[in-house]
Amino acid sequence: MKPSVHSGSARQHAGEPSSDLAPNGGRKERRRKPDLGELDCEIAGLVDRSTKELRRAWQTFYHAGPPLGLSRDLIIRGLADKLQERARGGPSRAIQRRLQLLAGEFDKGTRSFDPGRALKSGATLVRQWRGHTHTVLVREDGFEYEGQRYRSLTVIAAQITGAHWSGPRFFGVSKRARAS
Repeated sequence: MKPSVHSGSARQHAGEPSSDLAPNGGRKERRRKPDLGELDCEIAGLVDRSTKELRRAWQTFYHAGPPLGLSRDLIIRGLADKLQERARGGPSRAIQRRLQLLAGEFDKGTRSFDPGRALKSGATLVRQWRGHTHTVLVREDGFEYEGQRYRSLTVIAAQITGAHWSGPRFFGVSKRARAS
């Protein structure tokens, strides 16, 4: 077994994951945050590990074995994600709640599964229509098209097409798109 890049101990039992792949290096106390260079080396070192070592490290991080059929590449990506999360912190509580909500909707089999996209101020929407390119700028208070301000994309889509269209659908954004 290859010695770990950041192993605090020269002793390592054969067949056990190296200390750099185990959360807190197998210790009870909180591990110090590695600098970005150490983290990059640690992640790069995953490629050199055997599949058996990677599976053991997965078990340590996720408290379960990797899903059946998960490729070596995806195992490495999952471990790299956990290493980054440990070093830089995980997703915020708000993001965790949002992901749980979306997972619940997905599990229910909701037909209109839509994570919802909020357009950020400064974004530009571009649409080709009958040989002409139409550009809309997303603003804090709505949208700007051809130098005029509008409160909704639907009004702009109607002006462009001459017919009633869903503005977000016309511009290819979700139905819950709004200036944020």
